[in-house]
Amino acid sequence: MSNNLKAIARDNMMRISPTKLSILANSIVNKKASTAVNQLKFSQKRISKNVLKVLNAAIANAENNKQLDIDKLFIKEAYVGKSLRMKRWRPRAKGRAGSIIKPFSKITIIVEERQSKVKETK
Repeated sequence: MSNNLKAIARDNMMRISPTKLSILANSIVNKKASTAVNQLKFSQKRISKNVLKVLNAAIANAENNKQLDIDKLFIKEAYVGKSLRMKRWRPRAKGRAGSIIKPFSKITIIVEERQSKVKETK
């Protein structure tokens, strides 16, 4: 595939662990863009609104920057990575402290225009 049929959108600071975010990201891969938008709109997960923003940004990039047809867009890849970790402390018994780690994640969504396959007649 040529590089001009793809559009990318990223978010580098999502306040959720990468394992939880990757479950949601993997659920929209290889789906049509409109189907993925509907799935994220009605998802019960808290982070689905943020993933929907990134997906809408990728769709807008495809439409405005690459002049791709929205009706033919599919989610080619959605991958997740680790970002920073906020470290906090919680007081415990006998003057000790317990650590609290609040992870952040990165997400990248790549949408691609797929051509409809025409069946050859013999």
